[in-house]
Amino acid sequence: MTKPYENWHVLPHGELAAIDEGVWTVVGHIRMPLVDLPRRMTVVRLADSRLVVWSAIALDDTEMTRLEAFGSPAFLIVPNDHHRLDAKAWKTRHPELQVIAPEGSRAKVEEVVPVDTTAPDFGDPNVTFAPVPGTRDHEAALLVHTVNGTTLVLNDLVGNIRAASGIANWLLRLAGFAGNEAQIPRVVKAALVKDADALRTQLLRWSEMDSLKRIVVSHGEPIEDTPSETLRELAASL
Repeated sequence: MTKPYENWHVLPHGELAAIDEGVWTVVGHIRMPLVDLPRRMTVVRLADSRLVVWSAIALDDTEMTRLEAFGSPAFLIVPNDHHRLDAKAWKTRHPELQVIAPEGSRAKVEEVVPVDTTAPDFGDPNVTFAPVPGTRDHEAALLVHTVNGTTLVLNDLVGNIRAASGIANWLLRLAGFAGNEAQIPRVVKAALVKDADALRTQLLRWSEMDSLKRIVVSHGEPIEDTPSETLRELAASL
């Protein structure tokens, strides 16, 4: 795992893009041995224009200017203890940020940045944070409801990388982050999934939401064609 950065350290990334009303994402890349790993930050604007930042990425000046014009960063979610890379730098840039992490990852996250809460109140009933059952509270999820439907934001629980090639593609497929369809990565099953029945039940509950429009994951493309069917297939894979 890459060591968390002490200061603002910009790695290659794309442009912020809207995927729904008040929901933006941006994809960056981390260079690891033999692999260029894509990672995604998701930003949600609350009803009062404050921002919830999920799995933070340090952006260049142009994109940070756009983000800070979009709203005021108020909440920083570290969705598990593997996504701490830019947390301290974000907190330094925006000291007012309330840092959030799932309880099971709190101790590791606090090696980098103090965690304010594991049960945030965003002041907006359309945005909900929750630990993912079956992961010993090490992994978190975010539900965002808009007039267009519901976006389910997940982290490492689901991999959906499609564009990798060469040795990187082989390695990411071996780990389960890349493939022809979304999947629960093998390494995630081994490290995070401790109660498959509890996780299966949660995946099926999410699949039953009539309003579900998409699933956003930290590593790979958003799942928009058949999100409910995908959740049922993921549940069956456990």
